[in-house]
Amino acid sequence: QVQLVESGGGLVQSGGSLTVSCLTSDNIADVYYMAWFRQPPGKERELVASITNNPSTYYQEPFRGRFTIPRDNAKNTMLMQMNNLQPEDTAVYYCRQGVAPDFWGSGTQVTVSS
Repeated sequence: QVQLVESGGGLVQSGGSLTVSCLTSDNIADVYYMAWFRQPPGKERELVASITNNPSTYYQEPFRGRFTIPRDNAKNTMLMQMNNLQPEDTAVYYCRQGVAPDFWGSGTQVTVSS
């Protein structure tokens, strides 16, 4: 059973930056697909960005140019660097590994104050 642990969430002011991490129990170099999702308060969970081990990245339109998702193979970790955060970025951020089957972490809270 794959285990994913997110970390790095917290409180940040509007316009600030934050990096969240997702540690996988797998050898990340062998993992084809990983992704970051988020769930704002009262809303559905949504895809933020994904990365394969080609490597190839995909960013949903609202996050292009603000978020980047590098993988640190030495640490079996996927990161997400978030810049120019806004209050609407407040959400629980989740890490996903694989598609079918897929595995999820328990999430890390990011709160952006205005």
